[in-house]
Amino acid sequence: MNDENKPQDDAAAEAELKGVPEEFLDGGDGNDEAEGEEAGKGGLAEALEALRGDLEAAKQDVLYAQAETQNVRRRMEKDVADARNYAATGFARDILSVWDNLSRAVEAIPDSLREDDKMKGLVVGIEATQRELEKVFKQHGVERIAAVGLPLDPNQHQAMMEVPSADHEAGTVIQEMQSGWMIKDRLLRPAMVGVAKKPD
Repeated sequence: MNDENKPQDDAAAEAELKGVPEEFLDGGDGNDEAEGEEAGKGGLAEALEALRGDLEAAKQDVLYAQAETQNVRRRMEKDVADARNYAATGFARDILSVWDNLSRAVEAIPDSLREDDKMKGLVVGIEATQRELEKVFKQHGVERIAAVGLPLDPNQHQAMMEVPSADHEAGTVIQEMQSGWMIKDRLLRPAMVGVAKKPD
C-alpha cells in the first residue's frame, strides 16, 4: 500500500518544488540532508549579500542621477536668466552710437542758441530726447560708467593717453573722450579716457 502511494507523493513533492531555483533544492537524502541545509543557508546568505550590494549600488546611482538632474536644471535656469538679462546686448551696443551723436549735438549747442526764443524749443527737445534715451537704457540695465575724477580701472576704463598734471594724482582719470557703459554686471563698452601723470 505504501509503495502504491509513493509515486503520488513524489509527484506532489515535485509539483510543490516547481519554480524553486536549483541551488535551493536539496539534492541528497539521509546524511546529506544536514550538509544540504548548511549549503542552502550559505547560498542564501551569499545571495542576500549580493542583493544588498546591488541595492546599495542602485541607491548610489539614483543619488548621482538626482544630482546630475539638479545640475542640469540649475544650468538651464542660469542660461534662461542670462538670455533674459543680456538679450539686448547687441542692440544696446549698436544704439550707443546714437547716444554719442546726440550727446555731441547737445554739447555743441552754444549758449546763444539756448537763449534764442526761436531755437529754445529745438534745444529743449534734443535734451529731452537724450534724457529719455538714458531712462530707457536704465530700464534695461544699461548704465553709464563713472570715469572722471576716479582712479583708472582697467576693467571699465581704456586709457587712450596720459596727460601731465600737477593738480591730480597719477593714475586719475581727468578726461573722458567716449563714455563707457555696463549692461547689468557685464561691460558693454569701456570708457575711453585720458589719465593724469606726474609732470616731467
